[in-house]
Amino acid sequence: MDDQKIGELLVKENLLSAEQLSKAKDEAGRRGERLGAQISKLGYLQEAELNDFVAKQYGVPAIDLDEFEIDPAVIKLIPEDVATKHGVLPVNRAGSTLIMATADPSNIFAIDDIKFLTGYNVEVVVAAEDALKAAIERYYDQSSSLEDVIGDFDDTDFEVIADDDDVDLSELAKESEDAPVVKLVNLILTDAIKKEASDIHIEPYEKEFRVRYRIDGVLYAVMKPPLKLKNAITSRIKIMSELDIAERRLPQDGRIKLKMGRGREMDYRVSVLPTLFGEKVVLRLLDKSNLQLDMTKLGFEEDQLAVFKDCIHRPYGMVLVTGPTGSGKTTTLYSALTELNQISENLSTAEDPVEFNLPGINQVQMHEDIGLNFAAALRAFLRQDPDIIMVGEIRDFETAEIGVKAALTGHMVLSTLHTNDAPSSVNRLLNMGIEPFLVASSVNCIMAQRLARRICEECKEIDAEVEAEATVRAGLSEEDANKATLYKGRGCSRCADTGYKGRIACYEVMELTEELKEFVLNGASAAELKREAIRGGMMTLRRSALNRLVEGTTTLSEVLRMSAADN
Repeated sequence: MDDQKIGELLVKENLLSAEQLSKAKDEAGRRGERLGAQISKLGYLQEAELNDFVAKQYGVPAIDLDEFEIDPAVIKLIPEDVATKHGVLPVNRAGSTLIMATADPSNIFAIDDIKFLTGYNVEVVVAAEDALKAAIERYYDQSSSLEDVIGDFDDTDFEVIADDDDVDLSELAKESEDAPVVKLVNLILTDAIKKEASDIHIEPYEKEFRVRYRIDGVLYAVMKPPLKLKNAITSRIKIMSELDIAERRLPQDGRIKLKMGRGREMDYRVSVLPTLFGEKVVLRLLDKSNLQLDMTKLGFEEDQLAVFKDCIHRPYGMVLVTGPTGSGKTTTLYSALTELNQISENLSTAEDPVEFNLPGINQVQMHEDIGLNFAAALRAFLRQDPDIIMVGEIRDFETAEIGVKAALTGHMVLSTLHTNDAPSSVNRLLNMGIEPFLVASSVNCIMAQRLARRICEECKEIDAEVEAEATVRAGLSEEDANKATLYKGRGCSRCADTGYKGRIACYEVMELTEELKEFVLNGASAAELKREAIRGGMMTLRRSALNRLVEGTTTLSEVLRMSAADN
């Protein structure tokens, strides 16, 4: 019985609709994953329910891998590459029988392979796919950690390269290809994926060299390689991203593409910056398989989503998304583009850089050095019979002016700005030199967003330390503050003892209604615009964050960290 059969049985048992099965199949095919994983990821069935159903159909026991510890001697019975290839994990051994966890009990090839390899009779138990992947990483990861690789180095491995212009390039290239350096760099890149990091920072200082990962928006130090490795590691990353290893005085940008298992690809956007004590390297992880393009799953409140959808589906006008770097603006815009991507529409985007390639959308990479900037791309788009245009960012008057004119001449324009909240975006456009009547005529909607860390579901517990007064000061009404039950994460192995796992978006959607347009035309300040927008029903960032607090998704400290008080 394979994935196909399981899908049909779920429909037959009325646990899944035919439409849901069809969507899960499409997603599974697109991402190169198993159908079961997609059914639970799309939220149609809980992992535990799916697990129990599969176990029942095959007549084998279901197992929760988080509930017990597996003996390392049992783990060693199946090599890591075999466990990863087949998606199996040895759980226990009894005499001549090996009990093996798998998400797919119909995989006879895997069972026969393990029988032949180990010489044991194999009994199968069913485990949830995500839990199985995490357990394989957890148990096999112990054999190859960053610390182990660093332990391979000694003082004779490398010589310090003097920071001058007379660098021996052949020596530098040779060092960067040295096996321990290659292994260390590969491990840094793959370990970041396992820890679900969004960025890797590799930083040289006068007396130390450190690597940090940004996980759920916060940086954590993960290792300190020997200082003498800094040039070798930087050169290795430059070679992988096809940059010039001889150029050590100017910033450089590149890209690394890694092929993972099961058809999964991971892109790293690489930025190299010369600092006082060497080159700092920052890598942004771009994981297409985790890109959430379903607008209903981004975290909007129902009313907010209705307003945003209405504004992007209008025949023309401008929709702006605002927030700091790493607040999920690109994901929101890509979700909007996916929603608008119809065969009848011509969509073009100007991006710097293009983070993910989207089928059916004409994406253009900016090259400032040859004069291809946002303004130049926007002008070219207007000669390409456009319907919908996305501009990565409005940075200057020229780009803003062309964007506004495009929005006034029958095109839908999506873009981003760097401002603190939605109302102050109007002032930003005015400060750039755009006339108030043009802003009022062209802008449909401005949305500010932030990402708050989610409390880890595994170690979530009631937080008795937060007093009601503190939540009232944050903006909750006294009635809500007294009724609310607040939670925190205790810290566990799943969340690396941080108490947080994953992030949730908070939004402030400001539609430019006729009343607000009057305020813009009369030159109102950001504070006046905000007051009028709230009076008209706008939910502020702080209010959105407080809703997340009351529903038990995040903590008070996160609310205070990512949103400003409403004055």
